[in-house]
Amino acid sequence: MSHTETVADHLLSRLRAWGVETVYGYPGDGINGLLAAWGRAADQPRFIQARHEEMAAFEAVGHAKFGRGLGVCVATSGPGAIHLLNGLYDAALDHVPVLAVVGQTSRGALGGAYQQEVDLHALFADVAAYRETVTVPEQLPNVLDRAIRTALSRRAPAVLIVPADVQVLDHVPPDHAATMVPSSLDLGAWTTTPTDDALARAADVINEGTDVAILVGQGAATAGPEVEQLAETVGAGVAKALLGKDALPDTLPYVTGGVGLLGTRPSQDLMEGCDTLVVIGSSFPYSRFLPEYGTARAVQIDVDPGLIGMRYPFEVNLVGDARATLERLLPLIHPKEGARERLAGIAASMERWHDTLARQAELVSADPINPQYVAHALDPLLPDDAILTVDSASVTTWYARHIRMRGTMRGSVSGTLASMGCAVPYAIGAKFAHPERPAVALVGDGAMQMNGMNELITAAKYRHAWDNPHLTVGVWNNRDLNQVTWEMRAMTGAPQFLPSQELPDVPYAAFARSLGLTGIRVERPEDVEAAWREALSAPGPAVVEFLTDPSVPPIPPQATWEQLESLAKALLRGDRDRADVVRKGLKSKLQEYLSSRPDDQADQRH
Repeated sequence: MSHTETVADHLLSRLRAWGVETVYGYPGDGINGLLAAWGRAADQPRFIQARHEEMAAFEAVGHAKFGRGLGVCVATSGPGAIHLLNGLYDAALDHVPVLAVVGQTSRGALGGAYQQEVDLHALFADVAAYRETVTVPEQLPNVLDRAIRTALSRRAPAVLIVPADVQVLDHVPPDHAATMVPSSLDLGAWTTTPTDDALARAADVINEGTDVAILVGQGAATAGPEVEQLAETVGAGVAKALLGKDALPDTLPYVTGGVGLLGTRPSQDLMEGCDTLVVIGSSFPYSRFLPEYGTARAVQIDVDPGLIGMRYPFEVNLVGDARATLERLLPLIHPKEGARERLAGIAASMERWHDTLARQAELVSADPINPQYVAHALDPLLPDDAILTVDSASVTTWYARHIRMRGTMRGSVSGTLASMGCAVPYAIGAKFAHPERPAVALVGDGAMQMNGMNELITAAKYRHAWDNPHLTVGVWNNRDLNQVTWEMRAMTGAPQFLPSQELPDVPYAAFARSLGLTGIRVERPEDVEAAWREALSAPGPAVVEFLTDPSVPPIPPQATWEQLESLAKALLRGDRDRADVVRKGLKSKLQEYLSSRPDDQADQRH
């Protein structure tokens, strides 16, 4: 018996026509019509069942971030829609294209205080670049197509709301009438570039500078060769915002790594010493880590005119795609005298910084494991095509400082929202976007307890769907919500508040083994490297947890001895770990001091 195509059938067909192969979601009766259509469509596009709608949204964000395309999630009405919000805000703040398809109470019940009736337009008003409800079948193609185009062009979430009764109506295409809006699928390709006059003015600023610094963000990710050419032509060091960590490999000698609290000393020196700043594809929000106002002339390149000209008094603002803009700008840039010498000086400072990090990871004793050493030991073991996802925690600091991008490695965090709980679902989304590549999630124990453990169930369920079976979850188990603990100490001078900060010691590795996954628990520093090797080569998803010391401080590169002394005085007001923090903080700062004296390094290692 033939089946008449419904609105839900046509919606899935339209998603397939847009090239959507994977949708992340969780079922509910508000999308029963869609689920039935999925059954008729032989699960195309593939429905990936998360453990929670927030995780489905995060998985869509991870898919979009690493697949550099559209991520799609689906949820039922009411609580399902509400649960999507955090992941959609993550997409909005990190400028990631995500489409959310959401159910709604049947039209006849709206306004009647019906079960799970929520004003979805109001709910998504702040987060969605486009949101619309399908009320009649003829409306669907245009609304869906426009939602997808908006998400892709504005790099933002879009929300399509489909009431339960509309999902099961017969599909009726729009006809040639005054109130009908026809639609088409093709998005095409476009490139935005600045005017010739703007490019000439930017070139003048750069050519007239003596010491040029470059700061790149995620918007520069497709312009790597052009950024390299600019840096080598003018002798500029290149610092990276956290979301731009994978924009350039750290193996380039003039790449100085991160900037800001999670950054490096060479990046700080670069910002403080430059007379010209070029910012490419970044809206790095912490202007206090940029050159002091008035000390540097500055040029910004960004594709989004709404984000241009912020953060610093830029002299020239170039609105355009980073690669296309640099291709037109580079012929106007003159090679600078002394560029090689400046690049050599930057390379030498980076060698000293890496020595500092090695000292802090290897020589600062901890009970039982130095958290820096966990990341430090992982760095050389990572495959050159690994995808790294990182949670919002003190582990973000260790990732930012100790993991060096090389080859085709990719990495991302919840950059602007800084939401906990993103790393494991990001990694699952990354695996579906690139099933041929290994993924590694770096997670704090707080985020793991929040929702990471539940998404291990999702990883276990779909482990056979990936051509490359490797998905490794590394857990820093320090029994403390460590990032907030340090923020309390450093920002408010308050001691650790145990009722809010202390976490139970959960057996993460044992839980993984209960799911049929590889699980490894590491309690001694001498076992760290071998555990990483075992987890990275496991035949499927693996969890490796490290018992790390919460008292090892994430000291920012700009911290002075005076600031460290001030922190120590604050700790003495009653912090449980005060003695450990002071001792380990002083020792960490000492390693930075020693590594800055290259003539003495050989002697002081012993």
